[in-house]
Amino acid sequence: MPATPQSRARTRAFARVIGPFVLLVPLIIAVRLPAMGDLDFFALPIVVWQFGALLLVSGLMIIAHHPYWSSGPAIAISLFGWFLALRGLALLAIPDVMARGVTASMTMVPVAQAGFAALAAVGAWLTFVGYLARAYAPEPTPAR
Repeated sequence: MPATPQSRARTRAFARVIGPFVLLVPLIIAVRLPAMGDLDFFALPIVVWQFGALLLVSGLMIIAHHPYWSSGPAIAISLFGWFLALRGLALLAIPDVMARGVTASMTMVPVAQAGFAALAAVGAWLTFVGYLARAYAPEPTPAR
């Protein structure tokens, strides 16, 4: 199904928020990852629960308000919503499994850094779509 003006506007609005976030946060993590091994996110179960709930509700908000799969950026935004929701659900339901995954990834720092750099590239692309791409710009209103 082709994109409508409404779906393009919604995708652009979400790209303006999600793009810079997915650009900056993974980029900072990629740079700081070697020093982050000392952080014990899973030490306090209430913190894990709060972040799981926050991720779940954030993902559900994206899923509910961006049901579009008509273009590359729309697919990336929708997948991001599903990723957040599923990750939040996993933090709530199986935090021990998530903790083991984090511990295992700390033994592969260069691979994890490459993954976060790739996410940052997706964030740069979404930022471009949100702020600069003409295909997603609002259509001009005709003069009266």
